[in-house]
Amino acid sequence: MNFSRFFKYWLPLLIWLGIMFVGSTELLSAEQTSRFLAPFLRWLKPNISIQTLAQIHFFMRKLAHVGEYVILSMLLWRAVRGGSNLRMKMSFLFVAIWFACGIFAASDEFHQSFMSSRTASVRDAMIDMCGALIGLAICWAFAGWNTNRQSQI
Repeated sequence: MNFSRFFKYWLPLLIWLGIMFVGSTELLSAEQTSRFLAPFLRWLKPNISIQTLAQIHFFMRKLAHVGEYVILSMLLWRAVRGGSNLRMKMSFLFVAIWFACGIFAASDEFHQSFMSSRTASVRDAMIDMCGALIGLAICWAFAGWNTNRQSQI
């Protein structure tokens, strides 16, 4: 095994998976994230309503789901394309990585079902899958752009 290839392509993915795992514990539950988000928002706008705070908090948490799976899918795409000897069509790679992200999203929600301050949610897994699609679309676009650019050289 080529260790420099592992460190360059696979280690960032494994670190991100570890960060996501820790994030799905009680450490980043809604109760915990509201402890720093609410004071920050109150500092920005002292007369903000409780309802508005709750809506912003909800939106930020769902946006975090999207963002973490954008990053996951991009890191997985990068690892498979650059850190392995696998050669496959981009369409197959797209579907395979999206499926892998779906498996991780389901296992993440399952993991959260064991946390007292967390709840498992099919809706969150679907949001995760949307994030993975966005990340994969970005990867696909860059791969196509790079291919077109190299063919013009």
